[in-house]
Amino acid sequence: METILSSHSVHPVLNPKPSISKNLLLSSWHQPRSNPLFPSKPITCTLKTHTSHSVKPSLSEPRNWFAHAQQGLVALAISLALNFSPVLLTGNAVASEFDVINEGPPKESYVVDDANVLSRVTKSDLKRLLSDLESRKNFHINFVTVRKLTSKADAFEYADQVLEKWYPTLEEGSNKGIVVLVTSQKEGAVTGGPAFIEAVGEKILDATVTENLPVLATEEKYNEAIYSSAKRLVAAIDGLPDPGGPMFKDNKRESNFKSREETEEKRGQFSLVVGGLLVIAFVVPMAQYYAYVSKK
Repeated sequence: METILSSHSVHPVLNPKPSISKNLLLSSWHQPRSNPLFPSKPITCTLKTHTSHSVKPSLSEPRNWFAHAQQGLVALAISLALNFSPVLLTGNAVASEFDVINEGPPKESYVVDDANVLSRVTKSDLKRLLSDLESRKNFHINFVTVRKLTSKADAFEYADQVLEKWYPTLEEGSNKGIVVLVTSQKEGAVTGGPAFIEAVGEKILDATVTENLPVLATEEKYNEAIYSSAKRLVAAIDGLPDPGGPMFKDNKRESNFKSREETEEKRGQFSLVVGGLLVIAFVVPMAQYYAYVSKK
């Protein structure tokens, strides 16, 4: 019993000296040992892992809460900014009217319906009417519909630009006519080369622009506006009596544009809303986080 309980036999296992354990740990890194009492990996690594995991959750939870709250408020501010701000000109919106100019005159028809407001029947009737005019009188008329204009002030400037781009020389554009209808502004324009203007006459040109195109476009009768204008121009070139245009109504035409006062008022309200939301999104979460840290 003395031999089993002697200090020499129990000492290496139950009461190791610091110098002996240090030497054993150092030797375990240099050569493998089969003794299970001294593993190759130090135990302190697992202790460090448990220590780091026990500290992180207490600090990450408030940070995640503040981050989610800040992101939500910023998203709300951006959403309101996009809803209340004026519509910005995108590439597709601006490209529409320029595509009409750059693609050139239509080759198989007499219509460029970029606004997509004309029916197949109207396009077919226009082709029949205008092809017959071109074969008899050698006058070519193109009709163009666009939803809105962003580069020019009105339909007249845009019609002149289309004529100059499609028919750059006097020889090409002398007997050509261009009729433009802007659906959003409810207005139209007629332009052409010298021979076309002389054949139609100033009176019919003015009547078409002030009666057929705007009156019927205001009622959103775009097919009738285009086809009645075509018949009126063709009758003038053929020397036939004027078929006339639609009758004016007494109701006042409402403007699609906001006044300067309304624009300034909306702009001021928009600035206040966005400014307040930005303050809430950035300053308030920072103040709350500072108060939370100061309590710790």
